[in-house]
Amino acid sequence: MNGGLIAGLIIAGVLVLLVGYVWITYNSLVTLRVRVDEAWSDITVQLKRRADLIPNLIETVKGYAAHEKSVFEEVTRARAETISAKGPAEASLAENHMQSALKSIFAVSEAYPQLQASQNFLQLQSDLVDTENKIQASRRFYNGGVREYNTKIQVFPNTLFVRGFGFAEREFFEVEDVAAISEPPRIQF
Repeated sequence: MNGGLIAGLIIAGVLVLLVGYVWITYNSLVTLRVRVDEAWSDITVQLKRRADLIPNLIETVKGYAAHEKSVFEEVTRARAETISAKGPAEASLAENHMQSALKSIFAVSEAYPQLQASQNFLQLQSDLVDTENKIQASRRFYNGGVREYNTKIQVFPNTLFVRGFGFAEREFFEVEDVAAISEPPRIQF
């Protein structure tokens, strides 16, 4: 074999390996991006579920504490923010407001023993706690997917070419006041 043929085979082999690496990396990033999108969808489903529970909760509490208008307005505003949030940054801000509003409504409920004994109120509280737990689990799954996706984009040599294919880092779903959401709203009787 002559030296030109060997050099050509080596170059062809390196090109095949390079194309294979780019192909595998591209496909794995597409898979991760779809997984992150799915995880975000799961979060929005749970946020919507909670938002759907809020009007029933407000109506139940209103029956006992009609004069607490500012609390109901705050909860309604927080619900609207949650529903209209576009992306993790807005959802994080809305999440802070929602947690504060829910604490207010449960604080109001503590002053009304008849309300706390209401079967409807108890069921709504139970559903809300369940939903809050699902939101936390969805956040963890989403943030784990974002971490894996962002890491794959940022590692060398991927960082040299993946942005050219349209891959960009995703935002984590973080909340400013982590202590406020570290556990679901406490319900005391």
